Amino acid sequence: MRFEELLDQVGSFGPFQLWNVALLALPRMLLPMHFLLPVFLAAVPAHRCALPGAPANFSHQDAWLEAHLPQEPDGTLSSCLYFTHSQALPNTTFWGAGQSPGQLEGEPSTAPCPQGWDYDRSEFSSTIATEWDLVCEQKGLNKATSTFFFAGVLVGAVAFGYLSDRFGRRRLLLAAYVSCLVLGLASAASVSYVMFVITRTLTGAALAGFTIIVMPLEMEWLDVGHRTVAGVLSGTFWTVGVMLLSLVGYLIRDWRWLLLAVTLPCAPGILSLWWVPESARWLLTQGRVEEAHRYLLRCARLNGRPMGEDSLSREALNKVATRERVVQRPSYLDLLRTPRLRHISLCCMVMWFGVNFSYYGLSLDVSGLGLNVYQTQLLFGAVEVPSKLLVYLFVHHAGRRLTQAGALLGTALALGISLLVTSEMGAWSTALAVTGKGFSEAAFTTAYLFTSELYPTVLR
Repeated sequence: MRFEELLDQVGSFGPFQLWNVALLALPRMLLPMHFLLPVFLAAVPAHRCALPGAPANFSHQDAWLEAHLPQEPDGTLSSCLYFTHSQALPNTTFWGAGQSPGQLEGEPSTAPCPQGWDYDRSEFSSTIATEWDLVCEQKGLNKATSTFFFAGVLVGAVAFGYLSDRFGRRRLLLAAYVSCLVLGLASAASVSYVMFVITRTLTGAALAGFTIIVMPLEMEWLDVGHRTVAGVLSGTFWTVGVMLLSLVGYLIRDWRWLLLAVTLPCAPGILSLWWVPESARWLLTQGRVEEAHRYLLRCARLNGRPMGEDSLSREALNKVATRERVVQRPSYLDLLRTPRLRHISLCCMVMWFGVNFSYYGLSLDVSGLGLNVYQTQLLFGAVEVPSKLLVYLFVHHAGRRLTQAGALLGTALALGISLLVTSEMGAWSTALAVTGKGFSEAAFTTAYLFTSELYPTVLR
């Protein structure tokens, strides 16, 4: 007997599977709230050099600033430099107290801001950029936080992939929840940039556990025919998280409280694991027949297929376990061991690079669309809903491979055309960016469905 036949006896798609998808909705929603958090967490508000001695009640504030700050080529005042000597302006006779007209001839000398920056706090009361002055010469450190975070995701994906096969999906999901909660709280309480980077990198590694574990834990309780609908349904929770982030970011403008708000839901997530079933298929591959028997009986009971303790005979389960069990534990080298697996793995690597590069490249850059950051985030989340519905339809009628290729091609065309659109055509630029986001999300959803079915259970 194969495991698929065993699953068919207890119900391969019913209340048990839907309950399992619902229990695993929380990590799905938490992932985008952390992955896309830099949109708000690391936002850089308008800023300029702090200028001591500025007259508080001076009516010509703009003129005073123009005398002390150089202009950029686009006519805006510099954010990173100031005049070492205040400059004389046409039709003005005022300089700050104790100031002199400075250099009236030749190129005026400038210098970096000596006493920090003044930030526009109308949109964000606090971000990591304003907390540690990660602007101007230090702006690279601000951008590096996302790089370190996703480096942690990479390391965590490798680690959780191996450990979840060794110790079980459910146990490692608990470890991911606890680690994310503890490290998220530590990040929110960071007293220095170095502490923040370290804790966020480790948080990324913990969140990778959600990415690696949740999909197999759902799919291994489903038959092949229902994996598409369940995959699209569970992917919808990601979209809910994207839109929820825009609301939470709008309501909470301080980065510490915002980070705390997207971390605390891990606590009820830990409690929900009491009802999350371990993968019966994984249990059988490990020879843990008694535990698999208990979960299969629960599945049958919830799906309305009551079976006695002896309905699923230990002999039948032992045969399935023998069939599923592998003599040697799989390793990542097995992904490249045979020509067929090598071909699949290399193609998947290229595909996933394109999927991630386009999706996060769009999602983490929400400027220049004529909308504020909250509206853009909400719009980017809303466009994912119809894209997922289209994926469901196209996968059924055109197949996974053509759907994946079409979604990636649509993303490339939308982004390529947007490069040709001038800044004056703001509406077209926004429409193309949103269209590209929809296609990139379609590619992301299809990639999850496609990849999970290309490998046997032990390698998945």
